[in-house]
Amino acid sequence: MLDTASADRPRFVARPPGASPGAAPGGPAGASRADAARSIWAPDAPVAGTDAAAPPAVRRAGDAFGPLAPVIADPAVTDVFVNGAQVWVDRGAGLVRADDAELALEQSDARELAVRLLALGGRHIDEASPAVDARLADGIRVHAVLPPVSTSGPLLSVRLPRLERLTLADLDAQGFFAAVGIDRVRRLVDRRANVLISGAGGTGKTTMLAAMLARAAPTERIVVLEDVGELRIDHPHVVSLEARQANLEGAGEIGLARLVREALRMRPDRLVLGECRGAEVRELLAALNTGHDGGAGTIHANSLADVPARLEALGAIAGLGDVAVARQAVSAIDAVLHLERVGGRRSLVAAGRLELDGRGRLAIGELT
Repeated sequence: MLDTASADRPRFVARPPGASPGAAPGGPAGASRADAARSIWAPDAPVAGTDAAAPPAVRRAGDAFGPLAPVIADPAVTDVFVNGAQVWVDRGAGLVRADDAELALEQSDARELAVRLLALGGRHIDEASPAVDARLADGIRVHAVLPPVSTSGPLLSVRLPRLERLTLADLDAQGFFAAVGIDRVRRLVDRRANVLISGAGGTGKTTMLAAMLARAAPTERIVVLEDVGELRIDHPHVVSLEARQANLEGAGEIGLARLVREALRMRPDRLVLGECRGAEVRELLAALNTGHDGGAGTIHANSLADVPARLEALGAIAGLGDVAVARQAVSAIDAVLHLERVGGRRSLVAAGRLELDGRGRLAIGELT
């Protein structure tokens, strides 16, 4: 655990990568999840409960995540949730409760772990700022909420990127394109269509987006904009911009809407918005309507039919009326691909295109 007052628990200290003084945080491209954990935090003593004979990946993951080491090092794990003293894990088939005997955790440990992990991401959390999000090395996302906002103790959510970068062919081998053929998706990428990927949380939107962009020509420059960086694209020319939250004084915020404007000055061949969730929809639609083909992004929606209503809601945040959103979206977006997760399996279940209905409002039609 993380209680330094206990002699039988490891004592953690912030160190640069590989425990080498003076180096900057981070790791080489393509490093494993465990290597990334090693690069941002190293302990003075072995992690409690980690067998010295265990594989190096397991030992190194423990360096950063302490009591969560066994699940963080598991390559099948995509999400880890700490609810007070309970730990829940998703290995792709839904959430299951972790074995308390294997992952003994107290609320004080969960709080300390949240504080330390967020500090590694350059963020600070306390009672004055009790809900904070941060990105660690290798695209690991950490979100924490402390009491009194949380009524059940410290809450910690860890989103883990896949260790391997899946291609469209890899997804096809898993049955991802059983309902909508892979050839249709390949054609969208090859003809530089602007694509919006929709779905609920955990349906694989980011994974599919990365696989599609990996198919882009190596001569194309991909500029990625994200609220919290997690897209890992197997492509030789990818640059990314990440939004910045305001500091404790409320200054220094750089939102996605501004990043879209900045990206247009970087001559992108493909402009990619990791997730469209607010007023930035106005800048994105405007950009895709001014000759920027091959763009892409994701959006949360429960079904393909719900995408128009979702875009209208985001447009309202940006001060756009329904008709303005409809006309902009129909012109900017060539295809909408909807993902779902059923029985633990993620798949592309529907494809459509945006069109205008008889009242000039946004609707979904058949993708030809």
